[in-house]
Amino acid sequence: MTISNAQPRAVVVGSGIGGLTAAVALHQRGWQVTVLERAAAVEAVGAGIGLAPNGHHALDVIGLGEEIRELAAWQGDGGVRAPGGRWLARTNSSAATERFGGPLVLVHRATLIDRIAARLPDGAVRTGSPATLADPGVAGGRPAVVTTPDGDVEADLVIGADGINSATRRALFPEHPGPVYAGITTWRVVVPAPAAPFEPHETWGRGALWGSQPLKDGRVYAYAAAVAPAGGRSADGEKAELLRRFGDWHHPVPAILDAADPERVLRHDVHHLITPLPAFHRGRTALLGDAAHAMAPTMGQGGNQAIEDGIVLAHHLPDADELGTGLAAYSADRLPRTTGIVRQSAKITKLMSVRSAPAVALRDTLMILAGLGPGLALRTFDGIANWLPPQRTYAAGARDHQVRDHHVQR
Repeated sequence: MTISNAQPRAVVVGSGIGGLTAAVALHQRGWQVTVLERAAAVEAVGAGIGLAPNGHHALDVIGLGEEIRELAAWQGDGGVRAPGGRWLARTNSSAATERFGGPLVLVHRATLIDRIAARLPDGAVRTGSPATLADPGVAGGRPAVVTTPDGDVEADLVIGADGINSATRRALFPEHPGPVYAGITTWRVVVPAPAAPFEPHETWGRGALWGSQPLKDGRVYAYAAAVAPAGGRSADGEKAELLRRFGDWHHPVPAILDAADPERVLRHDVHHLITPLPAFHRGRTALLGDAAHAMAPTMGQGGNQAIEDGIVLAHHLPDADELGTGLAAYSADRLPRTTGIVRQSAKITKLMSVRSAPAVALRDTLMILAGLGPGLALRTFDGIANWLPPQRTYAAGARDHQVRDHHVQR
């Protein structure tokens, strides 16, 4: 099946956050876009997602940033704690906003997916449509081709947004080693807010971490991570496993666990692409998000970087005439930035993973010394959370953007 239209044609494989962002950004630039999703419905995998200022700055480009900023629920103080409740580093929402030009916004993934997808025309997303890259195409030459149950689809551009186990990535770079286990597994859950108030926090223990963050709708998004063998599952359920690991930690952890529905506790091992790809494109095919640079969640940047990818890719592809040049520019912009964030996330994962009492004591002491003020506690995200998109947006004047044409701040 060939898409017949005078517009340049793009096919996105996968309907996650990055793929949908790219689809909207390209659609707004005049591309005809088709999103092919294997699942029977567009569903958000996971519970909550933290959108740092770089994420909603990127969403400004497609007219969604302000809508997302209005969902910010964190007001006041927060920081990093020890399992007994002692504060290791303090910060507050106003310090984050001042430093990075916007708040940290916690949203349910389903909310974000719905709001991005709503900016696509009817029929652009085709569910129940598994797609396999048959031919990456040649820039300036033959089109790319994906195979679907309904036949082959030709396109000027194919975007592999098919996640950490991306078949598109394997087709483009079959010699790459692919994702490897990062040494930790994670749990996530969304529950009603506990009766007793609490300050948003991330708590670091011995080879384990817990976070409790408020959502705008009054619920709480909680996440946990721990050093564990890959592929593990609890025989009596993941809620029981969380109770064993975190049940005696400070408030609100026990209250959140008490409220958790055992059937809605998500557990996933963490894999990352610690070996970077040689490029994020080949021929007429590009990769983005976890397909291009899967990272550990310890910096909360996976979804934010996928959104950045979609915006920067569309920026470099105003039309199909200079596709080769545009895709090369996309790789040149995104590969160094995301490689650095993958590596930094891996370093923080190792720091979180220490388990010996002396090592934990040293880590906590260093954290206390480094986190004496709100600004110092946030400095890990300098150069990351304050990223700006490569073009002016409707919100640029309010933030006094300093943006250079065809350049992404790294």
